[in-house]
This record gives sequence, C-alpha cells and structure tokens, in this order.
Amino acid sequence: MLRSTRLFGPKRRVTFSLPLDHPRGPVSVVGTFNSWTPGVHELVPRRDGTRTVTVILPPGTHRFRYLGAGGHWFDDTDVPHVDHEGCVITIGTDS
Repeated sequence: MLRSTRLFGPKRRVTFSLPLDHPRGPVSVVGTFNSWTPGVHELVPRRDGTRTVTVILPPGTHRFRYLGAGGHWFDDTDVPHVDHEGCVITIGTDS
C-alpha cells in the first residue's frame, strides 16, 4: 500500500507499507529513486502490524519493486500500473 502527502513545493512524501508478517524476513523498496540499490530503504516494523518506509520523491515517473529475503522480488498489488520494469508511480508538479 502507498500513501502520499504533499510537502513544500512539488515534492511528495511517499510511504510504502506492507503487512508485518508477509513476506517473512527483511524487505526493501528498491527503485529508480535509489538507483535500484537494495537495503537503502528497508521497511521498518510498526506497532500497528505493518512495516513501512518513507521516501521523498520529486515530480516525475518513478518505478519500484520490493526485494525480500532470498532475493525474492515482488510488486505492490495496490499500485494501478505495473509493467515489466515494476510498479509505476507518477508525482505531478500540481499533485
């Protein structure tokens, strides 16, 4: 699940969220905004039964996937546009 809130100017705070127990083990969000580098944005457990990480994104089209334990890549099922390169989110200048 993604949540997005406006910041100063055109940037947005995007929070990536998954259930705490699925999949098991560490999970990172990896994408164009972190040069597809695993471990930079690892989801952190929360008391509400989820794990999250927040990333500040500028306007533009961003792609991402999740990387779980054992090199398991998977997409966010709540994102409306997914293609062969992963999930697609667009941050507009007027969002």
